[in-house]
Amino acid sequence: MVLALSVMVKGILWAVATVGLVGLLIGIVLGIAGKIFAVEVNEKEVEVREALPGNNCGGCGYPGCDGLAAAIAAGEADVSACPVGGAATAKEIADIMGVEADVVPKTAYVACNGDCEKSKNKYNYFGNESCEDAANIPGAGGKACSYGCLGLGSCVKVCEFDAISVENGIAVVDPDKCKACGLCVKTCPKGLISIIDADSKYMVKCKSNDKGKVVMDACSVGCIGCTLCVQSCNFDAIHMEGNVPVIDQEKCKKCGLCAMKCPKKCIEKRYE
Repeated sequence: MVLALSVMVKGILWAVATVGLVGLLIGIVLGIAGKIFAVEVNEKEVEVREALPGNNCGGCGYPGCDGLAAAIAAGEADVSACPVGGAATAKEIADIMGVEADVVPKTAYVACNGDCEKSKNKYNYFGNESCEDAANIPGAGGKACSYGCLGLGSCVKVCEFDAISVENGIAVVDPDKCKACGLCVKTCPKGLISIIDADSKYMVKCKSNDKGKVVMDACSVGCIGCTLCVQSCNFDAIHMEGNVPVIDQEKCKKCGLCAMKCPKKCIEKRYE
């Protein structure tokens, strides 16, 4: 009996010793492998990632904040590339990277002025409250202008900052809330929304490429492509792209002459 117990105890001790030895060997192997295959951590990338807001909206053009942090740390993206963080985040990241940050505030802009009172409808739309769905049916939606805002709020639904609303049938951006993330730009099926410098004083609030009479039959404030704005500009700041004038903000002197000459009043003065 005593002998059998002794043999059992020895067996248990050998088992414990064997398991301990195997565990020790595995630990040593893992430790060596960890050093051999270790991935070097870029400390600046870690710091930049901590400075980013973490929205992962993709507005910067990279796959989330991790992707942007890696790009900034590698010198492949500008320190001000995060539209959500704005100037404060850009300054913090610039300090981390040891560079200067030249940040121009941005905002989304809707290039349509054809609200319910100024634009006409071809028919009444009763489908899904989705601009994408409406744009895919014959006539590209119920609006007489096939280029105009459908006002069904797809841009409102994707905005994480409550910066867009539909007012009197068209989308309107609140520049004080907008972070210029670009989600609304990707969502608009008519391509009416763009990201602009927040200090852009004059903007063409129309994207119709139709000719004069067609435009006038559809909307009382649509651009008829008369080119009077181009002819009146003394700074070569306005050029026609197709049938639509585009203002070069770098050349624009904010004199307002183009807005005064526009017969349809579709050049908007954004602020005083």
